[in-house]
Amino acid sequence: MANSVNTNLGALIALQNLNATNVELAATQTRINTGKKVATAKDNGAIWAIAQGQRADIGALGAVKSSLDRGISAVDVSLAAGESVSDLLLQLKEKALAATDRSLQTAARAALNEDFKAIRDQITTVTNNAEFNGVNLLETGATGFAALANAAGTASITVQAEVLALGSANVTVTATTTIGTSTLATTALGLVNASIDLVSGALARLGTKAKALETHRTFVGKLTDALESGVGNLVDADLAKESAKLQSLQTKQQLGVQALGIANQSPQILLSLFRQ
Repeated sequence: MANSVNTNLGALIALQNLNATNVELAATQTRINTGKKVATAKDNGAIWAIAQGQRADIGALGAVKSSLDRGISAVDVSLAAGESVSDLLLQLKEKALAATDRSLQTAARAALNEDFKAIRDQITTVTNNAEFNGVNLLETGATGFAALANAAGTASITVQAEVLALGSANVTVTATTTIGTSTLATTALGLVNASIDLVSGALARLGTKAKALETHRTFVGKLTDALESGVGNLVDADLAKESAKLQSLQTKQQLGVQALGIANQSPQILLSLFRQ
């Protein structure tokens, strides 16, 4: 290699190596600061794009879980109200059966009838107030709802209404049913017995849907956790490894600075050739 004061090849090589070390050191420091080996598309475009797609799915699954949570709450409210209706029907059966006794005094029958009507009207109060977030599955005209089931929004879990209002398909006792006479009491008893069986069936169907919603919510939670873990595997940095690499690069940087200093001094050796 020729000795020249115009071109210091050793210094150029040392500078290139130092610049490469500085770039690598900056990248390592960024990984440690962010905790990610792929923080932007510039780091690794393909991996970043995959991770972004998974993050989109995770966000969508959060919306699915919220929809399922609302659905579960609505069904839980309906179940609680439905159980109250069932309990009220049991009380109505007791009153109606007692009123079928033809030996009852007029006053006693009238008292039973008043109790019957009061309990009957409580069914209307319960069903009209069995609402959560604007959803009522028990009142007259109820239509049910559909909860989201996947991140694409293409699937849903449908919960049908189970109307338990007076005079409905499930509660054959009407708003005018009374037990003022033994004949009316016998008729009312038949309606109450039929209603008890129908309401039990309706509650069983609601219970099945509630279980389905809870099961799917659990699945969505596990799926979200799996996706988050997958994204972490793609973009998260190994901080222990990066920390060790940082120390190595810092040492390499110091050595590079020293090498550059030595290389910059080499042209001065040529001066000795011209000394007398």
